[in-house]
Amino acid sequence: MFALIDGNSFYCSCERAFDPTLRGKPVVVLSNNDGCAIARTHEAKDLGIKMGEPYHLARRRPGLEHVIWKSSNYALYGDMSRRIYEVLTTLVPQVEPYSIDEMFLDFTGINDAPERAAYIRAAVLKATKIPTCVGIGPTKTIAKLANAVAKKDRAGSGVCDLRYADQRASAYGELEVGAVWGIGPASAHKLKAVGIATIADFVAAPDEEIRKLLSVVGLRTLWELRGTSCMSLSMAPAPKKSLAVTRSFGRAIEEWPDLEQAIGAYATRAAEKLRRHGLVASAMQVFLQTNRFSKMDRQYVNQGSFGIEPTADTFALIKTATRAARHLWRDGYRYAKAGIILLDLVPSREQPASMFPSIDPERSATLMRTIDIVNQRFGRGTLRPGVVAMRPRWGMRRANLSPQYTTRIDEVMRVRA
Repeated sequence: MFALIDGNSFYCSCERAFDPTLRGKPVVVLSNNDGCAIARTHEAKDLGIKMGEPYHLARRRPGLEHVIWKSSNYALYGDMSRRIYEVLTTLVPQVEPYSIDEMFLDFTGINDAPERAAYIRAAVLKATKIPTCVGIGPTKTIAKLANAVAKKDRAGSGVCDLRYADQRASAYGELEVGAVWGIGPASAHKLKAVGIATIADFVAAPDEEIRKLLSVVGLRTLWELRGTSCMSLSMAPAPKKSLAVTRSFGRAIEEWPDLEQAIGAYATRAAEKLRRHGLVASAMQVFLQTNRFSKMDRQYVNQGSFGIEPTADTFALIKTATRAARHLWRDGYRYAKAGIILLDLVPSREQPASMFPSIDPERSATLMRTIDIVNQRFGRGTLRPGVVAMRPRWGMRRANLSPQYTTRIDEVMRVRA
């Protein structure tokens, strides 16, 4: 038995958790460089603001003068996700994060599932101020569908229980097949072309017909909707094969020192991610490009891929990445984006020791561990390589950025008597 808990308008709820004046008001969180809407409160949705709508167009629309636009604060959202996870691990046997705001829970053996889900929602709200919805079902696909049903019912309890066949039969007849996790628009179009419009139609279809239309992946989805679990709750997901840190710049870069800072910052972030997952990288790709949408700028794009000594050491990755970027750099261009992709990732414990390492592995591990502990305690960037600027000129446009309340010691909320 599974449950899926999902933060309601998660990014917006994180903003509201630290700023009560936002409650009851239309709030929209924007993507990198304040580009487009990626999270909306119910109040903002009711005003007709669409997911992905460009900020520069939406803010000029009549009737949206009172909308509160916030720049994305991923440091805050990621830390709030971690706090929710920590609360959940004290309440259920196993928790499997699915995304920053969604986590599958092990509800096996829980007879009072709806009551337990309501208790979990209340515990998360008390600890983090984040409202949630919970869907319950015998498979992951049904639990995710139940979560969507719970979220759609604004006046409901925030919990939807689809454990039993009669409960599912009632819901399936009212939901379009495109609402199912794993059935995208193209697959839904194929199904509707043969008369399968609702989930009830899909569940009643012959196995062979679904296999022909949607391959074995669609067949597994069919079985999951019928109540046969094909996806277990895995506490040890397969290791990542690659890891990317790429960003568009807040303004075009025309000088090498600025790009060197950017590449250094990306390598630092990539190294942090490697260590968090217990991995080392054995290969790297570095790329940079101009703005392909600009008709005024000369166009240039280039990338390099190469093997590296297996490592998760920040300084080793910075040295390699900046050297590669310098080789790719050409004067006279306005660079809009760059990135690092780490490849051939393997668990650090499985990596054979090198007889002639270029850096002392024990010293490196101790230094990296110290940096990570300090940054976790006092906020990311408290300790950082010299090449990484605190507030770079090329940084993302974040005109409406809220404080990093939980990850920067100088931005923690202060209570005055």
